Amino acid sequence: MKNRILKSATVFLFFLGLNLFSQTGKLSGTVFSASDNQPLAFADVVLQNTNYYTTTDKEGKFSIENIKPGIYNLQVSFLGFQTYTLSELTINNIRSQYLDIYLKENLAQLDEVVIKTSAFQRKAESPVSASSIGVTEIMRSPGANRDISSVIQNLPGVATTSAFRNDLIVRGGAPGENRFYMDGIEIPNINHFATQGSSGGPVGMINVNFINNVNFYTGAFPVSRGNALSSVMDIYTKNANPDKLSGNITIGSSDFGLTIDTPTGENSGMLLSARRSYLQFLFEQLKLPFLPIYNDFQYVHKFQFDDKNQLKIIGLGAIDNFELNTKVNEGVTDEAVLKRNNYILNNIPKFEQWNYAIGANWRRNTTHGYHQTVLSRNMLNNTSNKYRYNIETEENKLLDYQSQEIENKLRYEYHYTDGRWKWYTGLGWQYVKYNNKTFQQINIGDLITNVNIDSELSLQKYALFAQVNRSFLKDKLDVSLSLRSDFNSYSAKMANPLEQLSPRLAISYNFNNQHTLSGSIGNYFQLPAYTVLGYKDDNGNLINKENDVTYINVWQYVSGYSWTPTDYFQLKMEGFYKKYDQYPFSVLDGISLANLGSDYGVIGNTEVISNAKGRSYGFEISGTQKLTKKIFGSFTYTYVRSEFENNDDKYVASAWDNRHIFNVLGGYKFSKDWELGLKFRFLGGAPFTPFNTQVSALKTVWDVNQQGVLDYTNLNTERLKATHGLDLRIDKKWYFNKWALDLYLDVQNVYAAVVENPPYFSVIYDEQGLPLPSESDPNSYRYELIENESGNVLPSIGITVDF
Repeated sequence: MKNRILKSATVFLFFLGLNLFSQTGKLSGTVFSASDNQPLAFADVVLQNTNYYTTTDKEGKFSIENIKPGIYNLQVSFLGFQTYTLSELTINNIRSQYLDIYLKENLAQLDEVVIKTSAFQRKAESPVSASSIGVTEIMRSPGANRDISSVIQNLPGVATTSAFRNDLIVRGGAPGENRFYMDGIEIPNINHFATQGSSGGPVGMINVNFINNVNFYTGAFPVSRGNALSSVMDIYTKNANPDKLSGNITIGSSDFGLTIDTPTGENSGMLLSARRSYLQFLFEQLKLPFLPIYNDFQYVHKFQFDDKNQLKIIGLGAIDNFELNTKVNEGVTDEAVLKRNNYILNNIPKFEQWNYAIGANWRRNTTHGYHQTVLSRNMLNNTSNKYRYNIETEENKLLDYQSQEIENKLRYEYHYTDGRWKWYTGLGWQYVKYNNKTFQQINIGDLITNVNIDSELSLQKYALFAQVNRSFLKDKLDVSLSLRSDFNSYSAKMANPLEQLSPRLAISYNFNNQHTLSGSIGNYFQLPAYTVLGYKDDNGNLINKENDVTYINVWQYVSGYSWTPTDYFQLKMEGFYKKYDQYPFSVLDGISLANLGSDYGVIGNTEVISNAKGRSYGFEISGTQKLTKKIFGSFTYTYVRSEFENNDDKYVASAWDNRHIFNVLGGYKFSKDWELGLKFRFLGGAPFTPFNTQVSALKTVWDVNQQGVLDYTNLNTERLKATHGLDLRIDKKWYFNKWALDLYLDVQNVYAAVVENPPYFSVIYDEQGLPLPSESDPNSYRYELIENESGNVLPSIGITVDF
């Protein structure tokens, strides 16, 4: 048997060798002037440090063929324009790369001078707190498993929460303060099993095979991107293969995926994908008590009707089921593991979700800019239920939750450029429907009550915005001034556009193409979650509307310095201060909702008042080395404090007050298409709130809650230990005649570092599984605190096949 396997492997490797080293790829595209959208003839296009070079034709088009597969840095230059640099462009032999490249005019110099810019492009409208990531960086990031949310956690100012979650904690803000866009179309959910009223989840739902690049803003947000307090993520999809049908099969650690990439006409192309998870099998092997099952689908279709008109249509959908692993304790003898598993089985609700987003983005070019019209619709359907001791009878029902959120959106923008002046203006409209049917037993102190909600809500949302940019002093000084207002039909207060007036100013000064000083100040607003707006009391009243709930507000102040000594290395330092006001404050729990959002379930389905204040502040230091020949890497250090008012109007540490965040990532490209990447992370311990053990142990309370009651009079007075870990990734690529293979090994938490999470509160059970009464109080059960730690080494092997 062993000899047959050895012979088969030898034959496979022989034919493998016959197919290697003879395959080449193709790069093509069109070069335009960014100011008037006209094609640029005779622009130079070169892959740096190679002999691959061409110039554009009279229509601005170029093509380079017979390129050896690999990763290259692209530069495009033309007299009188700033040189365009694109780092880490992947070329393979299966699909042609097609790029639309826009060059900015160099107004400061004579026409015969070419001004070079680095891979770190300066954005006049957002000169601070902006990062850009290419698809190659996403795919090879150690420990991320091709998940964009996990890669974003490597950037300055970004923290995360416990294992198996994709929450983005940006500069001390809650996970619900982030917004996401794909090709200009808002995507409310980018994670499977999303927390309603927030934005996190355990697994990303964006297929990385669709991504060209991602722009991530932690401040100075583009004025057209509203309803964000902490970050905006702009995802841009790649162009389809213009030459032929191609595709990709991916078998990863958690899912199987198929992507189709094909032209659909002379001037149109489509990307289509479907993924199916088998994460539940991995969780079974890891002896975890919950089993997530997900499916997702993605679609992008681009039509280039003529030189002036372009249409992009996107679609994104997911179906998620969250089941309990009732066999988790089979063969388990460790008492601590048994207790932890039983606690989770008895407390986590089962839930199902499905959601979708569809949209169209039409761009019409003019001689001095372009019009952009975006039409979209998205919907979330969320259901969950929970039964006492998982006995699914009516008398044991503790939670039955059904909710839907539907948004229909229209946005129009007009962009205009005239020399050093750039401005754009626009407006937005949304029609929203929200419904919620909830039955839940809850405790108020030591009293138990039934909550019955049957709520329907519809409202219209509006936005007006404008921005103007001007360059001075031979383009060394950039000034950007913008104004935005959001308002809606929910209440008279929020219908007044002057109440949510959002002025913003950004300035940057470039000393000598290496040293840049920047700063911004801005006022931003975000509408509370629909779970807050649509909450009704037992009498059917929109109680939060009666409480005059309103937009959350934050003033942001940012200053920064960057040093870019080469085209591919940059060092940045930034300081920030965020001042929050009008945050929803829970009447029942006596805490700001700013402390919530990193767990499964629903946030905001309660009575609130808009009176909580908060603040976060700190500084960041980061360095990035883009891939040049063999080496790439980055490091980030963030010091952050995050504080919100408690029930006594005193500032206390929020749940996101990690203080120290440190990441180091590096890699090396070996010969013969081998690549090694390593990532080390350190995250300061987060605060947490202890349990009110006396109330939690009461029989009347435990029989309903099945979990501990937090003592919010001691909000976030405890703190977890700092966490750290090392991730490793090894890639090997092979290129064949009509297909390519990438085999990778990804190991998370290489040295099995233990991650401490807040403990569980649980009563003590007898051998029959019944709670034991307290020996000192007949109205209470005996209880204990169960350690909640994780620290498994998570190795995974992945295969991607391009055909």
